[in-house]
Amino acid sequence: MSMEDGAPGSGPAPVTEGPFKGWMTWSRGADPFETVLGPFCFKEENGRVRSAFEPRREHLNGGGHVHGGALMSFADFSLFSIAHKVLDEGVRAVTLSCNCEFISAGTLDGWIESEGEVLRAGRAVIFVRGLISQRGRAVLAFSGALKKIGA
Repeated sequence: MSMEDGAPGSGPAPVTEGPFKGWMTWSRGADPFETVLGPFCFKEENGRVRSAFEPRREHLNGGGHVHGGALMSFADFSLFSIAHKVLDEGVRAVTLSCNCEFISAGTLDGWIESEGEVLRAGRAVIFVRGLISQRGRAVLAFSGALKKIGA
């Protein structure tokens, strides 16, 4: 997967090739864990943000399903992709809370995707909720709060 040049941490970068061509990602090495685990990508469609990743064998647990830690990491990424439009230019945020409820198991059979909404964007905290699914089946519900920390 190739991304346009940009300084790590300077915002999302467009994906320029592969199955996520035309999507955006932060997986440029600024967050080494996310870069290794992903790529996690997102795009805005009809005013809503959709995020996705393609599960690989490395994402599986001992039972042959997508590891809960991979899904929770994707939920954390999704909090930020959903909220990125309400963050002012130059303002960063950190995860204050991330709540997850597992609904069913993820597999290697198709992309894992999320959609959600910003419930409230306050002066210092953004509240977000969403749903992770695979092939139309709910996998994990999540909600969380992001704390704005400035430039």
